Amino acid sequence: MTVRHPVVAGQFYPNSEMQTRAEIEGAFLSPLGPGEVPEVVKKGERSIVGAVVPHAGWMYSGPVAAHVYAALARDGFPETFIIIGPNHQGAGAPVATTTQDFATPLGSATVDQDIVRRLGRLVVDDPMAHRFEHSIEVQIPFLQYLGGDIKFVPISMSAQDPQTAAETASEISDAIDGKDVVILASSDMSHYVPREVAKEKDAAVIDRVLAMDAAGVYDEVARRSVSMCGYGPVMTMMMACGGTRAELLKYASSGDVSPMREVVGYAGIVVRR
Repeated sequence: MTVRHPVVAGQFYPNSEMQTRAEIEGAFLSPLGPGEVPEVVKKGERSIVGAVVPHAGWMYSGPVAAHVYAALARDGFPETFIIIGPNHQGAGAPVATTTQDFATPLGSATVDQDIVRRLGRLVVDDPMAHRFEHSIEVQIPFLQYLGGDIKFVPISMSAQDPQTAAETASEISDAIDGKDVVILASSDMSHYVPREVAKEKDAAVIDRVLAMDAAGVYDEVARRSVSMCGYGPVMTMMMACGGTRAELLKYASSGDVSPMREVVGYAGIVVRR
């Protein structure tokens, strides 16, 4: 079986194992991060079933992502992660998975072939949709750092309308029935707007996520013209994960890392049973 090789290692995050591990640890220990490097809890009943995690270059979004991964570690890892990300490139099928394992500087992450086989109505096997896309790739090393040999299912969405999100969520729900999974939605928030504008627009969308109102997420994005890249994956996660309550762990922007006139917003959110 062919393996998908990383396309943004050396750009969004390091391309060596040592540097990748060091930057992940730096994200956890950053003033914007959770403040400690967590260990994965091995026992106990998990409560987290979904999450929103950003996917920009780690120097900007890594500390916010680290809040989500620290919460997942404390909660305990599932057997499989479903990672849904936007398709920035637009290549391939509108909603696509792949059977290809993902290589990273920390090794190869294994695709859960059983869940992939259960998909196929709307979520089709199309490696081209993943070949040049970064939104899923940048999440994998965090999971590998904490969990070692992980299993996951990548799902890329270039179609993000509410109907596609609902149909994708239904298909995922059927595919994971009886499975031990957590669904991650990979998304940044507002892009390249003044910091206060980002805060205001992002807060409106985040409020809808915290209310578990998937339709409201789309309404706010459309009404306020929020340049959020992964609203479709977020809606899909909310509808598929079976959660009942959401918690904002951290919000920050690229302007919190480096002074800049226009920023990108990042939110770390977990959804619990």
